[in-house]
Amino acid sequence: MPAPSTRTITVLLNRNVESLGIVGDVVKVKPGYARNFLLPLGIAEEPTEERIEALQAARAEAHAELEKIRDERKTIIGALGELTATLVRSCNDRGVLYGSVTQQDISDALIALGHRVDERAVRLANPIRRIGDYPVIIQFEKDLRSEIHIIVEADRSLAEETEEMEFDNEGELIESGRKSKGKADKSDSEDAAAETPEEGNAEAETETAEV
Repeated sequence: MPAPSTRTITVLLNRNVESLGIVGDVVKVKPGYARNFLLPLGIAEEPTEERIEALQAARAEAHAELEKIRDERKTIIGALGELTATLVRSCNDRGVLYGSVTQQDISDALIALGHRVDERAVRLANPIRRIGDYPVIIQFEKDLRSEIHIIVEADRSLAEETEEMEFDNEGELIESGRKSKGKADKSDSEDAAAETPEEGNAEAETETAEV
């Protein structure tokens, strides 16, 4: 099996590209990425001294904007420490949601609380599908992260309904008809057990009389 190619080419960025660089940066990329995406769309070009110099002002402006965004994110991360947000959702009697809580839902909840957090900064491995309390990581950059708590509550009280419900050994809900039948069968068994000693006593008395 041939070894993967490590060949790269150098391009000059005409605009900011996330996880790659800002306008005016000279970066190395895979040939296919440059040929199929960056160059055809005008996002990058072959670097020349003239073009690098021409983009210096735009690069300085982009760098200043990134610093401003980073400062804002630092403030947000500081404000998120120990934060708890509550989301109310519809669910069944066992707390399973009709739908799920996603990164976008958490982002919207935080924005409503005054914290501008994009859904991409919400690190949620899987959507939340049950009521409960969940720790969630908010991370903008490697050194800008915080843990918050998301509480998902039911849109109605489940306590009284849960007390009235019964479940079998496998966790399945026991229907009212099955419960009534079970109680009736148990009652019949107890009655039968209560009658047995009396029948035994009657047989003993008969044998005694015959003697």
